[in-house]
Formats: sequence, C-alpha cells, structure tokens
Amino acid sequence: MSFEIYKPRGERQEKAPIVSLSKTSIVLNNVAREKIGTSRIELAYDRNGKTVRIRGVEEGGMEIKKTKVFGKGFFNQFGINRKGKFEASYEPSENSLYVKL
Repeated sequence: MSFEIYKPRGERQEKAPIVSLSKTSIVLNNVAREKIGTSRIELAYDRNGKTVRIRGVEEGGMEIKKTKVFGKGFFNQFGINRKGKFEASYEPSENSLYVKL
C-alpha cells in the first residue's frame, strides 16, 4: 500500500516558484523573483527536454517589468505555444529556474 500523509491547512508549506506563460509574456510569482534575486534575466530553451531556463544575470539579458517579461520573440523563435502556470525548479549554483513544459 502507498500512504500519503495528511497535512492540515494550518501548517505552513514552502511556496513554490511559479512561472506563467501567456501568448506574449512570461510572469514570475514573488517566490520565483526572490529566488532569481535580480531584475534582469536570460532566457534559454532546450528543445529535446522541452524546458525553459530563466537565469538571473547582472548585465544584458531582458528586464523584468514589475512581474513580467515580454517573451513573444522568444516564443516565436523556439515555436513555444504552451500557455498556463508551471511550477519551476530552482538551481542555486546557476541562479536559474527550470520550467518543464
């Protein structure tokens, strides 16, 4: 048998970094922005793994405007047409979020 543990609502769980993709933009929730720790990011895409990498950078890259990055050109270049909210995994050694589509 496989048991799952019940966790009452009152218990605090660490919030996950969430990345939302729309037709023209990428939106990072507060947790995702805190993990990246900068207002500039670099976008990359792995076609084989269908994974978006969002890396925090000090110079260059794209600027996060409030919570959003305009990603229409990025989506068009790589043929990405998925929309919705995706939980991201954070890799501290690379200061990167990985979003599996």
